[in-house]
Amino acid sequence: MNCATPEGTYQFAKHFNDYKDFYTKSNNLVFSKLGIGTFNKEPYKEENYLFHYIEGIKQAVRSGINLIDTASNYRYGESEKEIGTALQELFASDEITRENVIVCSKGGFIQLSYPFPKNPYEWINENIINAKLALAEEIELDQHCMTPDFLEYSCKKSLENLQLSCLDIYFLHNPEMQLARLGEEAFYEEIEKIFIRFEKLADEGLFKYYGVAVWNAFILDFSETEYISLEKLVRIAQKVGGENHRFRYIQTPFNIAKTQAYSVNTQKVNDESCTLIQAARRLGVDIISSSSLLQMNLFKKSFNREVGFILDESMTLKNDIQLALQFVRSTSGIISGLFASKVPVNIKNNIKIASIKATPPSRYNLLYRL
Repeated sequence: MNCATPEGTYQFAKHFNDYKDFYTKSNNLVFSKLGIGTFNKEPYKEENYLFHYIEGIKQAVRSGINLIDTASNYRYGESEKEIGTALQELFASDEITRENVIVCSKGGFIQLSYPFPKNPYEWINENIINAKLALAEEIELDQHCMTPDFLEYSCKKSLENLQLSCLDIYFLHNPEMQLARLGEEAFYEEIEKIFIRFEKLADEGLFKYYGVAVWNAFILDFSETEYISLEKLVRIAQKVGGENHRFRYIQTPFNIAKTQAYSVNTQKVNDESCTLIQAARRLGVDIISSSSLLQMNLFKKSFNREVGFILDESMTLKNDIQLALQFVRSTSGIISGLFASKVPVNIKNNIKIASIKATPPSRYNLLYRL
């Protein structure tokens, strides 16, 4: 098989039968409750190319993580290429098979290339506009494009970088960037065109499922310009793909400082206000959360003792990073929470949360009263 399978992901999880509450099912696939991400801020900085994710990805898989997340623009494609290298080495050593791991990427931002082109505007003209993937006016801020043709090109480029023939989930990346330019009505019309193409690409085997990955768009107030309605997205998917449509996942930030997906009514389903997590459950969409550590901005001061005791009554966990991951891992309605790390020893330390059970809802909900 060229993608993750129910049996393959189940067999992967069986190797870690001493882990507690660390695997869950979604669309018959078994997901680890933590996933490894590969995002770094400011990709143009030279320091982002002085390291690689290869050993980190291999350590994550060896530690029981089978969800790997990236995007076409992360470090101008280098993150995808390094994941591809890591996976091929793991396949060659018979440590895993393709059926064991769930690989996600995203399209929407313009990847450019590394080394960074001397003139990025000429690169965009040559590779996107002159190639008739998009018109100049369809590119927002010289960095974001979501025409169906560009997204198909981007997906194929991601597969090439990853050395894979099929992705498990392909996300439309931050479409809210185009809302102000398009206006709400035209935006959802564009989403329909994209979903039509995505259903076609799924039929062709480029990916198994697709989704939408955002920053704040699902958790903003209804009146905000960049607000996106999950219900509208699902209705569009049902219109173009029927009840067996492949729009099954969304990605949104969630962490101990950014809890709106769980705690604030920012969505509506059948005119009833609800949280994003509630809306996703009602609409048959699963959530993979990003930014579990808020790019390490959670740790400018230590968590208080009450937070630590609620999350880990046994007092087994040794640091705030582990507690932050325990918080995300314990949230009802989150399939998996992503964190980025390139250092194998840090990944080994993070995965130690699997030695204890998830925080039960009765204790977890106490956090929202502090």
